[in-house]
Amino acid sequence: MRLNRPARRALLVVHVVASAGWLGLSLGLLALGVTATTASPGALEAGVRAMQLFADRLLLPLALLTLLSGVVLALGTPWGLARHRWVFTKFWLTLATTAATAFVLRPAVDSAAEAVAAGGPLPDTGDVLFGPVVSLSSYVFMTVISLLKPWGPTRRGRRPRTTAGTRESAPRPARS
Repeated sequence: MRLNRPARRALLVVHVVASAGWLGLSLGLLALGVTATTASPGALEAGVRAMQLFADRLLLPLALLTLLSGVVLALGTPWGLARHRWVFTKFWLTLATTAATAFVLRPAVDSAAEAVAAGGPLPDTGDVLFGPVVSLSSYVFMTVISLLKPWGPTRRGRRPRTTAGTRESAPRPARS
């Protein structure tokens, strides 16, 4: 399946906007987490509640939109999903960070918010700092490899592709 130029460009815009939103949201979560761990009790509660709102309402939809649009772009363009190491790396990192968002970051923020709402202190500062730091680092790394496109093709990408029974070398993907 190959995407035509208008569809590819529209999907690329969706992917970049969702990815940039996910990266920006992680930066915001980190700022709120730092505020929650270093400020007054009122700022602690406000920071953790804001983190919970962002984590519960925005993180997972942006993560899934980034993952879905990236997979469709990879499969619908000559880059492929497993033909270039940088694309393959981004896929696995996006899958891992999406899973971590759903199963680690959101529950950690929710438990911190519950503890603070009950009038207690922040149980563990790592609950509000570790997830955003790891996420932000991953997204910055994925942005860098998206721009630099390092490491060359995978074994699958080096193999000639067959088209209608003939062997021919794979066309060089056009830059977006």
